[in-house]
This record gives sequence, structure tokens and C-alpha cells, in this order.
Amino acid sequence: MLATVALLAGCGSAKAGTPVPDGEDAAAYVSAKFDDTLNKLSDQFSANETRKTRLDQVVRFDERRLNATISAVQLGHPPARLSRNHSNLDSNEYLDVYHPANSPVEYMLLGPVYASLAPTPWVQMPYTSGQYNECYWEGAQTVCKMLGAVQDSVEGGHGAKRANSKPDGSVELMAEVTLTAFIDNDVVTFPAAISAQLTAEMKARTLQTRVVLDPRGKLTEIEMTGKITGNGHELEIDYHYRLDGTPSEVDLPKIPDPSQVTVLADSAAVADFYARMDDIQGQGR
Repeated sequence: MLATVALLAGCGSAKAGTPVPDGEDAAAYVSAKFDDTLNKLSDQFSANETRKTRLDQVVRFDERRLNATISAVQLGHPPARLSRNHSNLDSNEYLDVYHPANSPVEYMLLGPVYASLAPTPWVQMPYTSGQYNECYWEGAQTVCKMLGAVQDSVEGGHGAKRANSKPDGSVELMAEVTLTAFIDNDVVTFPAAISAQLTAEMKARTLQTRVVLDPRGKLTEIEMTGKITGNGHELEIDYHYRLDGTPSEVDLPKIPDPSQVTVLADSAAVADFYARMDDIQGQGR
């Protein structure tokens, strides 16, 4: 189950451009900011708000690495949704998923790495996520999980470190998120061979985390970075989610021609498709 985390519409007050003083007062202030931000529901991830986003993901374990970008568009009410998951290491490895507004089906464009999965560039499958909130869509999944990791760390007594109110009314919150919280919230799923090398000491180490809210209290950016060594290994993580401009209809593809589409008509066909996809992705681990 994905972590379902949302943000408070408002986030208190502080003199614009003034950092919170160091010390216990600062710690209490920042903790209160995070409590307000993370523990109260916002309509940001439940009301299908129009947005355009970019998430850069870099994970390196010794010489093995993931480097990918997910660009996403959510537009309209009810929303049309597009997510483009592209590797930055191999231009042939990508998956684009498009759900037209109100459509009972969604479409996936297969990059050349996945060409063996279907005889056409596109596959079509039943759309089954309509009853779920935005955190079940790939364009928002990871940011919801990142916020879940922040929440777990703050509630566990780690986390909140510093806050700064900027001249434009936006607020930047700084936190430390444990590797345990990052893993437990499934921000990234490590292969078993890597998970076995992560010691308890490594999991207790933290990632520096920055959360930026606009003057209305809406999330505009979240970034997690860190380098963790131990057990003769080095793990580097750099995740950066941010708003990426104003979406419009030109950001969305046209519904593909039926001649370019392989139809996965039922849950069995979809399950088989994803099982074969997992086999391809597993070969690169």
C-alpha cells in the first residue's frame, strides 16, 4: 500500500526572509511546522489538482546505479494524466503511460528495451485506479512516498532541523530522513542482493531533506540527498521532485491509432504483461 500523505493548506507565520534562531526554540518551531504540514490532510493529493512536475532519481550502490527522470502532467477535471519514466543511462529504456480524462482504458508506450512485450509500440489496458487518490498514479507515487518517509522520521524523533521563511512568503523546511524510513516507505526498492548488504548502522544514517512550500502552503519542491558508507560499500541517493511549469493540452499525446496498439483485455493479460516486464527489469539488476 502506498503511503498516503498530504499537506496543510497553511503553515503558520514567520517574518519573511528571517531564519528561525538556532537552539531548542528553533527545534520546537520546525517540529511544529512539520506537524502542521504532514499530519493534516490537504486537497493537494486528493482533488486532482492540475500540475506539471519533474522527478529526478539517482541511486548508486558502488558501481551499480539508477538514473531516471519521471516527468508528469495532470490536467483538467476530471484529469487526464501522463507520466514519462525515462532512463538517463539508456535512451532506449522508457515507459510512457497516458490516461485520457474519463477513459475506461489507459495506454503505455514501450521503449525499445521493452519491445518484446508486445508486437506494437503501445499497449492498452483497463484503467483500474479511478477509485484511488492521486498517490496511486506514477506521477505522484514517489513524492507521496518521500513525504511518508519525512513523516516517519519526524514522528520517530529524527527529522525536523531548520526552517526559513523567504521574502516571497514561501517556506523552506530542512529535515533528516533515515535510510530506514526511505526504505520502509518504498521510495526505492533495492534488489535483494543490495538489501542484504545494508547494515543496521547504515540504515540509521540520514538523508538531508529539503521541503519547499509556496506562500499558499502548497508543495513546490522536495529533495533528498545523501552518501552513506559502511560494510565496505557506498550508497549515494539524490532524489529531486519539483513543479515544472504550467501544463496545457499540448503536453498530452493523442490517443494512439488502433493499429499501433496491443489490447490487454483482462486482468490475466495485464498480470502476464507485468510479469514479463519484471523479468526484463530484473536482468539489469
